[in-house]
Amino acid sequence: MANNKPQPVKTLRMGRIQAAVWENHSDKGAFYNVTVSRSYKEGDGWKSSDSFGRDDLLVLCQLLGAAYTFILQKQAEN
Repeated sequence: MANNKPQPVKTLRMGRIQAAVWENHSDKGAFYNVTVSRSYKEGDGWKSSDSFGRDDLLVLCQLLGAAYTFILQKQAEN
């Protein structure tokens, strides 16, 4: 069975922090959104959170900068 769930056009990761870039379309063309998450282990399984601690913030800034650059490059291609 094929997975029809939308996938990000780019996933950027540094350690346990991840930024996903999503491409959407409108009558004015493509536009982009970014979601961020932090992975953590609970028991034997991995979970995800959208809450960040002090030590995550600089990594988050770097990921968001990389996502911004990726989006600018995608827009320049179009």
